[in-house]
Amino acid sequence: MRIPLVAPASGVALALALAGCAPDAAAPARAAERFHAELAADRDDAACALLAPKTADRLPDPGQTCADALRELKLGHGGPVTEVRVWGDNAQVRLAGDTLFLHRFGDGWRVRAAGCEPVRDLPYDCEVED
Repeated sequence: MRIPLVAPASGVALALALAGCAPDAAAPARAAERFHAELAADRDDAACALLAPKTADRLPDPGQTCADALRELKLGHGGPVTEVRVWGDNAQVRLAGDTLFLHRFGDGWRVRAAGCEPVRDLPYDCEVED
């Protein structure tokens, strides 16, 4: 998946966002942390429930469940939030060990892409994607 590269937020913007001055940044950060917490606790079904519907549908191979697909990927530890960027209903959350892209739905923020790595000057390449 190719996700557009987003310019990094300044440390001040991140601090303000996480301190509650920008509520739109705190919610996707919590969703990203929750996704990785579910993976770390081996609750892959719960992690799948935090994926955007299209992402959850496209993740498994035929005959495989979403939870099975997540287990196979072994996304690893997310770690603490280091940066959050929000633009409209979309967000990028950088954790110490992962970069995720999220979308805001009527019931909250959902993960559209995870296990994302920048590809030099190109967009991100993601293990989990929509």
